[in-house]
Amino acid sequence: MSTKKFAVSLLTVLAAMLVIIPAAFAAGEVSEAQKIAEINASSWKAIAAGLAIAIAAFGGALAQGRAAAAALEGIARNPSASGKLFTPMILGLALIESLVIYALLIAFLIKP
Repeated sequence: MSTKKFAVSLLTVLAAMLVIIPAAFAAGEVSEAQKIAEINASSWKAIAAGLAIAIAAFGGALAQGRAAAAALEGIARNPSASGKLFTPMILGLALIESLVIYALLIAFLIKP
């Protein structure tokens, strides 16, 4: 079985589980197992929110470091071009940071 077929099969099974499992838990009274499942779901949401912001912050820090290093290397090679490199570098750093802030907002939305 090819990797693509395996990935499609896995995604199909996961999608079916996402549709079937909530319907199974929707009927009937709330049992002890359902309360435990809700607590587990809350724990997984906290872990997902933490991972989302951690990965975004790590990626943003790497990207900002590379962008600043490239701009400083360009300025070191040609000091007269510092005015032309500074503004695009700051703009790029701001856009990278905005992606990290979006991840923070998503982490806040995941948590409740």
